[in-house]
Amino acid sequence: MGNPIKKEVIHAKGIDIGIYTTDFENEFISLTDLAKYKSDEPNDVIRNWMRGRDVIEFLGLWESMHNPDFKPVEFDTFKSQAGSNAFTMSPTKWIKGVNAIGIVVKSGRYGGGTYAHMDIAMAFATWLSPEFQLYVMKDYRRLKSDESSRISLGWNLNREIAKLNYRIHTDAIKENLIPPELTAEQIAFTYASEADLLNVALFGLTAKQWREAHPGKKGNMRDEATLQQLLVLANLESYNAILIEQGKAQSERLVALRDLAVQQMRSLQALNLSSLPQLPEGQA
Repeated sequence: MGNPIKKEVIHAKGIDIGIYTTDFENEFISLTDLAKYKSDEPNDVIRNWMRGRDVIEFLGLWESMHNPDFKPVEFDTFKSQAGSNAFTMSPTKWIKGVNAIGIVVKSGRYGGGTYAHMDIAMAFATWLSPEFQLYVMKDYRRLKSDESSRISLGWNLNREIAKLNYRIHTDAIKENLIPPELTAEQIAFTYASEADLLNVALFGLTAKQWREAHPGKKGNMRDEATLQQLLVLANLESYNAILIEQGKAQSERLVALRDLAVQQMRSLQALNLSSLPQLPEGQA
């Protein structure tokens, strides 16, 4: 996680919860702050959560999907021991053992503690209390809505700059920007990461599939996304939070998210095309 930048604080049931990010996309939520909902000894709560076999399996699956340097052999050792009375686990032990990136430990009096990627943090919040998780998600949704407004402002500014380019290849836009049809396999598949659910709805690929298809690229598919796609992605995140609170099944949410992505991309496409000046024939 390097030197994280404090991005925002969300609030749930009287608890202030810090969110940090290094790239303003992959957010890490403070498990230490979340655990204070249960105890004044948050580190003990986190270690107790990490002792469970199902938790170790979930953490291992997340790392296998997002971390190319994940150590599966060491993970198998932890998995075989998890759940026994003698098994102990801590964030530091997990990070060192499997070279984890989904959980990080930050030192320091202010802002120090254990942090986890949003996917993992939400699973931890649900383990603490399903009711508490809903409050966390509610204020997180408020945060993402605020971000969506800021992205919208940036998109409008960039749209004015884009007028100087004069030409948009409409066929390429239709072929490359409108989300692809979902396959039956994609709808039936269970996505461990909610981020990947959004990736499939908008881009038609999981993060791992995109990396495998673009081995020479640095970063991830969102780094290569257009401004329009990033705007729609922010809206999908907010909409997904609402669908989760409504108890919608993941397969049902995927279809609804893809439909929204198509609708919004077409709207943005039409808006962008209608706003551009037309050049006389032969000028480019």
